[in-house]
Amino acid sequence: MSTTRFTSSRHSQASKGPTRTGADQAFLLLRTVFTIAPIAFGLDKFFGVLTNWEQYLAPWINDLVPGTAHQAMLMVGVVEILAGILVAVRPRLGAYVIVAWLAGIILNLLTIGSYYDVALRDFGLLVGALALGRLAADRPFRVTTATGNANAR
Repeated sequence: MSTTRFTSSRHSQASKGPTRTGADQAFLLLRTVFTIAPIAFGLDKFFGVLTNWEQYLAPWINDLVPGTAHQAMLMVGVVEILAGILVAVRPRLGAYVIVAWLAGIILNLLTIGSYYDVALRDFGLLVGALALGRLAADRPFRVTTATGNANAR
């Protein structure tokens, strides 16, 4: 009786170079989305192509921040751009900044008394950002020195 030995595709691919696991692919996908989307939405706060963002600002928040609703949205845009950049360079930290930011957006939308559909969508994004944070925790932190050497930390 002969025995057949099965090897996983990951082991059989070892000679061909590194393969990406499903977790690696999910991490890359989520990191890309949570880099691009906040930057795109942040930039749109300045150009207003997608929507009139001021309609999504709860009156009580508008009363708390200095200036007009438009100026508040410009500040929001800057924060979103910075959050997207942070996800790109430090996803372990950036993911949780996005989570906190989305929680604030959800609270804002719920207190307006409408836009529940947008709040629910943003809750889905919050869960995705949490998943990114968990996936990022399993990845080595790499620092590239001036000589180009990368050291896992």
